[in-house]
Amino acid sequence: MSSRLVGWLIITLILLLCSSCSYHDEVESTDEYVIIVSMDGCRWDFPQLGHMSNLESIKEKGVKANSMQPVFPANTFPTHYSMVTGLYPDHHGLVNNSFYDAELGRKFSLGNREAVEDGAFYGGEPIWVTAETQGVRAASFFWAGSAASIKGVRPSIWKRYDGDIPYEARIDSVISWFQLPEKQRPRLITLYFDQPDGSAHDHGPESPKNYETLHYLDSLLGVFMSKIEQLPIADKVNVIITSDHGMSATSEERVIYIDDYIEDEWQKSRGWTSFNPVEGYEDSIFLALKEAPHLSVWKKENIPDSLHYGTHPRVPPIVASLDIGWSVGRRYQKPSRYNGGSHGYNPYYKDMHVIFYAYGPAFKTAYVHPTFESINLYSLLAHLLDIKPSQNDGDIKNVIGMLNKTHQN
Repeated sequence: MSSRLVGWLIITLILLLCSSCSYHDEVESTDEYVIIVSMDGCRWDFPQLGHMSNLESIKEKGVKANSMQPVFPANTFPTHYSMVTGLYPDHHGLVNNSFYDAELGRKFSLGNREAVEDGAFYGGEPIWVTAETQGVRAASFFWAGSAASIKGVRPSIWKRYDGDIPYEARIDSVISWFQLPEKQRPRLITLYFDQPDGSAHDHGPESPKNYETLHYLDSLLGVFMSKIEQLPIADKVNVIITSDHGMSATSEERVIYIDDYIEDEWQKSRGWTSFNPVEGYEDSIFLALKEAPHLSVWKKENIPDSLHYGTHPRVPPIVASLDIGWSVGRRYQKPSRYNGGSHGYNPYYKDMHVIFYAYGPAFKTAYVHPTFESINLYSLLAHLLDIKPSQNDGDIKNVIGMLNKTHQN
């Protein structure tokens, strides 16, 4: 082979390598970002009732869903974890805010930090694990499961839950993450606010106090959206604002007192809507609760298929569900404690449905999407990040219509 031919081959290889490098750089520079914000307990109609103008402004520049339907039970941890795994609680294992795991011999509850941060309680694969294992950096300023090592993985940036951290500081941290050098910058961020859940519980979902909270949250969202618009990567950021469960008004006039029907001695632990009978008392509890008004009760194996609940070992032998707006209590408690709001009901009740707003380069503008189930969020997030989703119960086909044509493939 002549020296001239060898020289041309070397030049050609160099040109090909440079072409490949520039193409890679171009692909990297067009990568989009996703932030999903959850405002706990934000019912589907709160933006209209509370005149949340900043949130409602997204209707024109992005997508609004009629509502998003949570999973059963409509409580904080199972719903949030279903949103990021695409799995029903029956399949990811967080079957309620508190439960007992016989195999581990331990109880899980929201107030138990050791349990909350123990990956052994978490099944499925949250979106930040899917992302990180495929080379996409993720960050979380709180979310159910984000402080636990799940499959040996946490987000590249994560925070141990501290409800005292001001919302403004959380927003500033998220903005600072978006300003990191490109190789360190997360492409997926989760952000959690624990309101309006607290105010709706304490004062009622349609109370002046809750409306004040909604106004405050809306002002924060206005600041947040404004700060995103000022980022150099603003045109690459997809923003999703949603919630975990809705809220229904409750009253001391609508209370079922469990101790009128069953004895504490019949249960291994005191239950409210989930019951672990002492051996021999399963039928006693079941038959007694069947007499309670405004309460649906099932043995585990007979829970309606529509609730997608009852096959996981952590689901107790007897499960009950209240009619919307009703509470379950005990006679020693003050009746006034039931005045306010609550959730956890059958997710087919509209009061349990939540907000969904989204905007950014991937989304259509001025588009209203039909109601969809929250288990489809995981597939949507994976699609936006261009990563392969893990097995889940959702389907991208249920939400692909909210994306513009260039992002539907």
